[in-house]
Amino acid sequence: MPFFHRDLTDEELVGFTDQELIGRIAEGETRAFDELYRRYSRRLLHYFARMLGAEKAQDFLQELFLKVIEKAASFAADGSFSTWAFSIAHNMCCNEYRYMAVRRDTVATDIDQLLPTEAHSGIERRLDHAAFVESLIAELEGLDQVKRSTFLLRFQEEFSIDDIARIMNCSAGTVKSRLFYTTRLLAERLKAFHPCLDEENQYE
Repeated sequence: MPFFHRDLTDEELVGFTDQELIGRIAEGETRAFDELYRRYSRRLLHYFARMLGAEKAQDFLQELFLKVIEKAASFAADGSFSTWAFSIAHNMCCNEYRYMAVRRDTVATDIDQLLPTEAHSGIERRLDHAAFVESLIAELEGLDQVKRSTFLLRFQEEFSIDDIARIMNCSAGTVKSRLFYTTRLLAERLKAFHPCLDEENQYE
């Protein structure tokens, strides 16, 4: 781990890009790390909570940012920090699923943001929202790790298809296929909240 030798001032931090902050972190500047943590810790914490459960999320977040410090010098200057950070997070979750029996705990209640906008707006008009959220949480918990991660990266974190492909180390076509089948599966399982779904499907 590098030795932090000088703090940046608030004025110096204004306007810094993620790439510039990473460069400063590699040089050991504490405030650069603090700023990057401020920008991304909440998003990454939510991702870990939905993937592994709330009790594990904070520990995994701290471990991830330790990895950021340790690997800062190897970060590509022309790369996207968010894609890089979520790649690390995704791999950490894969390892956790591989070696441990993961038990999900409490998840955030803003789960309604995870559905595609067109499906969300249609459902929102027809359901008891609390019942829908409860059902959607249960369905997400039942997805395998790959489907859940793909879905969250797209509809919670709003990464592009290409970014998700880089994060998950697969092709864009594979990402599209996973999203297609996952959203269709969720729509089918939650169709009780959408009275018009079966009628609409008759015309596909």
